[in-house]
Formats: sequence, C-alpha cells, structure tokens
Amino acid sequence: MKPTKNYENFPIWIPLLANLVSMSIYALGAAILVGFSVWAAAAYLLYCLWVEATVLKRSCVNCYYYGKVCGLGKGKLCFLLRRRGDPQKFADRDVTWLSMLPDFLVFLVPAVSGIILLVKSFDWLLLALVAALFILSFTGNALIRGAFACKYCKQREIGCPAEKLFGGKQTSGNRA
Repeated sequence: MKPTKNYENFPIWIPLLANLVSMSIYALGAAILVGFSVWAAAAYLLYCLWVEATVLKRSCVNCYYYGKVCGLGKGKLCFLLRRRGDPQKFADRDVTWLSMLPDFLVFLVPAVSGIILLVKSFDWLLLALVAALFILSFTGNALIRGAFACKYCKQREIGCPAEKLFGGKQTSGNRA
C-alpha cells in the first residue's frame, strides 16, 4: 500500500471548500429555523459561533497545525485569536460520542425543526432546505474529512482523538 503524504500546509482550496460546506450548513440551518422565528435563527447562528470558538479553544490551540493552514482552515485563525497550547494534550484527549453532541446539534436542531415544520405545513422549499442540510451534513462533511482533510493530516498520524472515535480505534474508555 502506497503511503499517504501529509501536508505541512494544506492547499488553500481544501480549507476553503471545508468552510464553504460548514457555512452552508449554518446558513441552511438558520433558513430552516426562520420558520419558527428570526430569534430562533439568530440563536442558532450564535450557537454555531460558540461551537466554532470551542473547537478553537479546546482543539486547535493544541494541534500540530496551529499557525499553519490546516484542512479545516482553523490553524491560522487560532494563531490570530488564541495562545499556543500543549500539542501533547491534543493526542491525549478522549473524544466520545457524548462530547461530540454540541457538534451534532448543529445539524440535529435544524433537521428536527425542519421536519416538525414540514409536518405542520408541507412546503417544497422547506423540504429542499432540509434535504440539502442532510446531504451537506453527511455527504459533504464525510467527503471533506475523508478525501481531503483527515487523509493528509499530520496530526492524525501523531494522534487524533476523532480518528480514534470515527476510525474505530477507540480505547476502552470510549466504548459505551
């Protein structure tokens, strides 16, 4: 099997594509939640911002790509906003399905809300928004991470808790 090369700095198109997918998910979620109220959509967008800030604080500060162009585009941003952490903490961190809940809620809240709105009053545009949310959240994220970001990530080889969780390399502490 041919070894996969790692990027020291990812080609800029990869984090641009990754962020386009993320921003599109956030925009679709907000567009769906407007069906309840503008305030629900605004609260959702603030929540998305909080999730992103939490990733910077808990993960990116300790990542190999801190100050570099990473596959998800957060390494340089983190360098501008936060002080460098301890790279060993990144590899040592345990990520469980429960700790991933805030990330999953970015998808779940608008998806469930969209289904509720569709049941109350069917609308083709809303159905298209919910379908696009499902496609981008699952297929888009899987493609970005699997084919472009994680595949070439040096941190994955050093030690990545998400790789342990999603790659099936869980420690006994991660099994439910």
